[in-house]
Amino acid sequence: MSSHHIVKEKQEPALYIHELGNFNEEYLGQLLEWSPTLIVLANEYEKVVSLGLKVDVIVGNLDAGAELQEHIRIIPQQKNGIEDAIEFLVKEKYPAVNVISKISSFDDLTCYLPDINLVLFTETSKHFAIKSGFSIWKPAGSIFLIDIIAYFEADNLMQQEEEGKFLVVEDGLVAFRFQAPYLFIGELL
Repeated sequence: MSSHHIVKEKQEPALYIHELGNFNEEYLGQLLEWSPTLIVLANEYEKVVSLGLKVDVIVGNLDAGAELQEHIRIIPQQKNGIEDAIEFLVKEKYPAVNVISKISSFDDLTCYLPDINLVLFTETSKHFAIKSGFSIWKPAGSIFLIDIIAYFEADNLMQQEEEGKFLVVEDGLVAFRFQAPYLFIGELL
């Protein structure tokens, strides 16, 4: 059996690297496993290329003299970079994007959620938006990071003293119910 996989274009989430920082190379490899469209902020381009990665799209302007890989699209940075990349992906009809950044907040991104599935990765955590009724099986002791911006109820979850940290009480399903359009939850990597 061959280890080569054929992936239809846009079947896998695109990957946008806003700030790579010290992001774990093993997790990066997992996000790149199925050869997604790779988009990078111009400031991160040389670092990403130095890892041996093929970049598809750059957001913003590179420094003069930077060597471009073949077949790269450059899109202007008119906003904060993340928004430019997401708007490009929505326009190109991508269903999902993984974003690597130091920012785990959806504050400026909620307007895009009806159009694209968005997952934010930091060096230590993964954050995503859920809809009411979402449930997931987790082992006891697992931690959720939840920005409490709206009232919600959850089964099998106990709030910790540290703000925004919730502990799974016992092995099993954690189910969320709330009135807001989305709840933003995170998990430690």
